[in-house]
Amino acid sequence: MTRYGSFPGSRPRRLRTNPTMRRMVAETRLHPADLILPAFVREGIDAPVEIGSMPGVYQHTRDSLKKAAAEAAAAGVSGIMLFGVPLDEKKDGRGTVGTDPDGILQVALRDVRSEVGDDLMVMSDLCLDEFTDHGHCGVLDEQGRIDNDATLERYAEMAQAQADAGAHIVGPSGMMDGQIGVVRDALDQIDREDVAVLAYSVKYSSAFFGPFREAVGSSLQGDRKTYQQDSANVRESLRELALDLEEGADMVMVKPAGPYLDILARVAEESEVPVAAYQVSGEYAMIEAAAQRGWIDRDPAIVESLLGIKRAGASMILTYWATEVARKLG
Repeated sequence: MTRYGSFPGSRPRRLRTNPTMRRMVAETRLHPADLILPAFVREGIDAPVEIGSMPGVYQHTRDSLKKAAAEAAAAGVSGIMLFGVPLDEKKDGRGTVGTDPDGILQVALRDVRSEVGDDLMVMSDLCLDEFTDHGHCGVLDEQGRIDNDATLERYAEMAQAQADAGAHIVGPSGMMDGQIGVVRDALDQIDREDVAVLAYSVKYSSAFFGPFREAVGSSLQGDRKTYQQDSANVRESLRELALDLEEGADMVMVKPAGPYLDILARVAEESEVPVAAYQVSGEYAMIEAAAQRGWIDRDPAIVESLLGIKRAGASMILTYWATEVARKLG
């Protein structure tokens, strides 16, 4: 081939020549501190129970949860988000066990906080869906619809119960209008100004939540489309973000992460507080299932999926691979 001068003069491939070069010029980096581990604790079991649709993820006993929290802290993970799974017979229409000081979530919060202290940010899911017999995130009215304002009263009680149990951070996830302001006021009323609020500002009604419902033993009938967001919409996400910031959110979150990277990027541009993204159960299950069948290379796919979320603007990522990935990042 005849060469003309130094053509081509610009050769981007020079910066891809070997792993050390690629590492040196990388624009996006994962760090263990970016990661938060979601974890499930189930009442009435004496050994961890693997979740069928989420291989490698377990419903923990109180003891195995403490061990998982300690391992996450040792790996450099920043936080653990706890979800409680009560006995079915304890569920009722108001999710009473969700505010019981001796309910499974409050007990687990105390357990984990005593185990890790401040070495791991102990976070609690603030929602009623795990504790209601109808599986919805709030209180129902006489017509079977979600009563937004009655639900806010329950969220205020939950915030105070979770703070008393030791949560560093509460995560209102039910997508009720006004929930962040109500939760912030409830915490301040009991002199817990130190407890932070992670707002699920953008939470879509998503098919990717499917395996999670097995994980929490959901009793859901119907769907949550009247309060979780419509996947077709962008502007309402920015509106929800603005409202949550105005109401005092300390951090905000987009959920799911992978299918909504465009939304995550917009939120990251607009937000004046740290932005989290939740790599949800369906995202986890798809990679694990494809890897088990030999269709994709598991470990690089996991890292690539997390890099995509970080690159889109997340400063924190909730992922079921948190401890595993943190150990490999070292």
